[in-house]
Amino acid sequence: MRSKNAFYNITSNILLQLITIIYGFIVPKIIISSFGSNVNGLISSITQFLAYITLLESGFGPVVRASLYKPIASKNNKTIANILKTSEKFFRKIAYIFLAYIFILSILYPLLVSKNFDYLYTISLIIIIAISTFAEYFFGMTYRLFLQAKQKNYVISIIQIGTYLLSIIVIIILTRLEANIQIIKLISGIVFIFRPLLQNLYVKKKFDINLKNADNNYQLKNKWDGLAQHIASVIHSNTDITVLTFFCSLNEVSVYSVYYLVIKGIKSLIQAFTNGIDSSFGDMIAKEEYENLNEKFNLYEIGYFTLCTIVFICTMILIVPFISVYTKGITDTNYIRPLFGYLIVISEYIWAVRLPYSSITLAAGHFKETRRGAWIEAIVNIIISIFLVKIYGIVGVAIGTIIAMLIRTIEFIYHSNKYILKRKIFISVKKVILIAIETLICVFISRKINIVWEINYFNWFINALIIFAINSVIILAINIIVYKNEFKKIFIIIMKILRRKIHK
Repeated sequence: MRSKNAFYNITSNILLQLITIIYGFIVPKIIISSFGSNVNGLISSITQFLAYITLLESGFGPVVRASLYKPIASKNNKTIANILKTSEKFFRKIAYIFLAYIFILSILYPLLVSKNFDYLYTISLIIIIAISTFAEYFFGMTYRLFLQAKQKNYVISIIQIGTYLLSIIVIIILTRLEANIQIIKLISGIVFIFRPLLQNLYVKKKFDINLKNADNNYQLKNKWDGLAQHIASVIHSNTDITVLTFFCSLNEVSVYSVYYLVIKGIKSLIQAFTNGIDSSFGDMIAKEEYENLNEKFNLYEIGYFTLCTIVFICTMILIVPFISVYTKGITDTNYIRPLFGYLIVISEYIWAVRLPYSSITLAAGHFKETRRGAWIEAIVNIIISIFLVKIYGIVGVAIGTIIAMLIRTIEFIYHSNKYILKRKIFISVKKVILIAIETLICVFISRKINIVWEINYFNWFINALIIFAINSVIILAINIIVYKNEFKKIFIIIMKILRRKIHK
């Protein structure tokens, strides 16, 4: 059952992330071309400021998900209902606080960008962009967590795919009708309200869970232990653009957001292979299947790192040529920043390396045990980014993120191996060292290949295929030699799942 759910989750997530990537590139390109880099920077900045409301979640979501694994495994519907009721009350409180936050932001934020935009223009965008976030907290967050814990991520993915496709269609039509940016963001925002509503409806129809009879006074244990983890995550996702908004121009925010489109797409693709895996690990931990956990996690590490290395090496080589094609014809700011491109890829490469270890740590509910590292990551990221942005501008915030990410990654590798997997830390260290060696080899070889980058999508795509093919052959060859037995097991597992699908 775990393998079946993992297959559904990974397959649907891959499709979702492909759609998300397409959406992520189409919409900003439309905005930059139709309204300019300044407006794109403004929208990116507002979106990041609104995202700070997630600080109020206090890491509650992962704690709820971790708390659901055991009652779901034991089919204890009463406890499940109690946890979901507590979660629903919590997130609806955040939704109401979010309204107050929007009001405060509408007063203060326009002052920050008053040199470039009219007061009412900025306020209207803040309110419009906030609509879908409010709906998510009020209607859907609790049921999303339940579906994740239930290993039904594919349901969430299908709903999201539908809303992304509908939103793309709406935005293209409205742009051709020459609608203003407020109308475009409003209609596309309304489309995304369907997400939480459909999740809510699916859970209530599909599962026998009655929140009306749940205990209103039920207390979730360790509900604040995820606070530090959550703050570190929010700061990692939002610090750079916030710092750039205060210390640089909105054009620089637009440059960062365009590069981050590529990074976000790659991260989404990587996460497509991990979404649902953490719930499988959580289920094994809840049932105390530690031998099985160690075996499966080792195979997961190897398979994941193989994919991760190929993807991020290609991204490092291809990101600047892609930005050249993507921003062709845009002259209001310089988007060609090679050093920044390499650094932002490296920072997220480090994030990707730590993902298996952070996933299993949080699946085990080890929020309290790792909170010190989360605080250190958050503080280091803020301080170094603010200090270096004054000297190096957009490059400075990327350096701050790299240093913070490196510190936190080391902690997760140490903690997950010692306290959850209970194996020698050097097992993971060897894998990370191999990744570093493979990266150096592939980057060196790729740079020796004489490729002329023509400024059009077709030539970029052909050259990208060449780079991808070369790096894939190198990485797969090295990993199959080093992990011969493990790759045999991975192949057997994949074939078993495929046979089940074919016979079904």
